[in-house]
Amino acid sequence: MRGIILAFGLVITLARMGQAYEIEDERHFGPTGGAEITVLSTTDIAILEPVITAYLDSNPDLGLRYVVASSQEVYRAIAEEAAVFDVVISSAMDLQIKLANDGFALPLPSDVMASQPGWARWRDLLVAVAQEPVVLLLAQGALAPDEAAPRSRRDLIALLRDNPDRFRGRVGTYDPAISGAGYLFAAQDARLSDTFWRLAEVMGRLDARLYCCSSDMIADLDTGRLMVGYNVLGSYALAGGHAGYQVIELEDFTLTLLRTALIPHQSTNPDGAEDFIRHLLSPRVQALVSEGAGLPSVEAAAFERKPHLRPIRLDPGLLANLDRVTRKRFLEEWNAAMVQP
Repeated sequence: MRGIILAFGLVITLARMGQAYEIEDERHFGPTGGAEITVLSTTDIAILEPVITAYLDSNPDLGLRYVVASSQEVYRAIAEEAAVFDVVISSAMDLQIKLANDGFALPLPSDVMASQPGWARWRDLLVAVAQEPVVLLLAQGALAPDEAAPRSRRDLIALLRDNPDRFRGRVGTYDPAISGAGYLFAAQDARLSDTFWRLAEVMGRLDARLYCCSSDMIADLDTGRLMVGYNVLGSYALAGGHAGYQVIELEDFTLTLLRTALIPHQSTNPDGAEDFIRHLLSPRVQALVSEGAGLPSVEAAAFERKPHLRPIRLDPGLLANLDRVTRKRFLEEWNAAMVQP
C-alpha cells in the first residue's frame, strides 16, 4: 500500500463564519497589548525570524504576530474566510496572483514597487521579496560509490528506474492536490518538459511519498526515511546546516520561484504593513534574507550566472492552471501516474 504522508506539523483550527482554515505554527514577537502587525505566511518561522527580529529592533514598541499555513490554506483564509491579516507572504505565485487579480489586495506604495525590477512585481499589488531555486535532494547512501549524481531529469529517471529496490518507498515530492506550491511546480514542470510525466510514472511505481511541505521532506531525508526529495524549495534545503544530503540544481532546467508579498484588503494596519514590506525589500534586509535567513534575494544577475535557472513568470498566465477544469484534468493525470497496479 502506498505511503502517503500528509504531515502538517502542529495543526490549529481557526473557526470563522462556520468554516475553518488550518495553520501549522504561530508565534508572537515583541510586546503585547499595543500596536501590532499580523503576517500570514507559508514561510517557516525559523527562516524569517532574523528578518522579524531586525525589524522589531528598530520598532521596539511594536508587536508582530506571525502565522504559518500551507499555500492553499493561506489562499483560503483570505479569499474564502475573510481572515484579518496585514501582510500575506506565499510561495504559491499563482494563488497570490489570483488573490490580487480578484480584488483581495490593497495597492502598494510606489517606492515599494520601484525597489524591485519589473519582472519581480505585478501591477501595484504584488511584489517579490525573495527568489529561490526548486531543487533535487539526494541523501547520503542514495548513490553507489561508482554512480554519478543526476544532472538532469533523464538522469534521475534512469537512476530510479534501474534501482527499484534501493528507492522503493524512499522518494518524496509535493502532493499537488494539497500543496499550492507543489501544484505550481508540477504544472510548470509539465509545461517545460515531456520528461516530467515519465518521471512521475517512475516515482509512482516506486511508491513515492507525497508531502505538503519542503520542511517535512527534509526531515525525512535527515532521518533516512527518504533518499530522494524532488522539487524541494532551495531555501529550506540550504538552511539549518543540514549535512545529510546533496543539493542539486538540475541542468536541463531548475525552476526558480518568486516568493511574493501583498497587503490583503482587510488589513487593519496597512501603514504598518507597507513599512514591514519596505523593510523586507531594503538592501540591508535583502542581504540578511540571503545570507542569514537562507532566502536568495531578488537578483536578475543570478539568471546570467546560472543559465539553467528558469524563472516562473509573475504574470496572469499563471491563472490558467487554476481553472477548475484544467486543474481537475492535471490532477487526474497525476494520480494515474502515481497510483499504478
